[in-house]
Amino acid sequence: MKKKQTILIIRIMLFTGTAISMFFVPWILLRVMLAPLPATVQQQVDKSVKYGFDGIIVYVDEAGEAPAFYTAGYKNRENKTPADPHSLFKIASISKLYDAVAITKLVNSGHLSLDNTVAQYFPEFSDRIENADDITLRMLVQHRSGIANLTATPNFWADPPASSQEALERIFDLPADFKPGKKYKYSNTNYLLLSMLIEKVTGADKFQFIRKEILKPLGLKNTFGSMDEVDVDDVMSGYYVGIDEDIKAGEYGTKLTSMLATAEDVGIFLRALNDGSVFNPGEQEIYSGIYVYEHTGLMPGYQSIAKYHKDIDTVVIQFVNTTNFQGYTWNLSEIMYRKIVRIIRKQQKH
Repeated sequence: MKKKQTILIIRIMLFTGTAISMFFVPWILLRVMLAPLPATVQQQVDKSVKYGFDGIIVYVDEAGEAPAFYTAGYKNRENKTPADPHSLFKIASISKLYDAVAITKLVNSGHLSLDNTVAQYFPEFSDRIENADDITLRMLVQHRSGIANLTATPNFWADPPASSQEALERIFDLPADFKPGKKYKYSNTNYLLLSMLIEKVTGADKFQFIRKEILKPLGLKNTFGSMDEVDVDDVMSGYYVGIDEDIKAGEYGTKLTSMLATAEDVGIFLRALNDGSVFNPGEQEIYSGIYVYEHTGLMPGYQSIAKYHKDIDTVVIQFVNTTNFQGYTWNLSEIMYRKIVRIIRKQQKH
């Protein structure tokens, strides 16, 4: 399929949806929710293919046990390549956890202040972002800035920006969603600004700082800043419902960079985040006051869930390489994830 045709179809799907998907959404969700709980995680993962997912990877790290890997479906649908538990995956917004840790480290070292404002850090943007004089660094991290979400601007996914600056220009001069600090509203613009701030303060690429301060101390060698750093064949393919082609390497999928990682690397990082071993003295107290300890990720072709479950001392990471923003793939993924956690809890009790 030609690139222009692909983009046109994606645009139609993203902003209008289809009558067929709307009709079937509640029934398939109800059927999956009411289905009997399988005896094993692998049995539940196997069911994902029947629900329309092309491929799935699940990583389970139970305290005191060797990590377990589960897969079903394809890494590459066209070539019938089975899902590989060690494939790289675009983790999308899970990367915000790494960004928040990076900000924490810079605050702890005195390079940043949570009380300084956007106008102080970015005077060049102060007249283009409403309330820049009142939006603090803390508000950016906590999604309490009121700055419009750049990914909600017209045609963002169908015609993604080519650079961070171009992405930021999508929200310049737009009215604020609310007064700074008054509400919570998730906005990817907040973390674009944080990424730019990390680079401004350190004088280096953001991912270089993350690699030095977070990944290397944890021994993580399978986490990367963008597709440019990896062999494309090592990356799990991404699919959008209604599009036949793999979108992982095309212009549509790569104008916006996404961190990539294996499920195991994300799992190791998440446990270190929750047990505090990713932090230096004084940092965990700062982090706990500004951000969360779990996250999800969603972008065309890739959806992910990364959580630590304290009651069973278990990290569960789930990667699914099929999306449909106007359909039900995300809801199905969440149901699948919850069932997997239920199975683990049940097994631990026995």
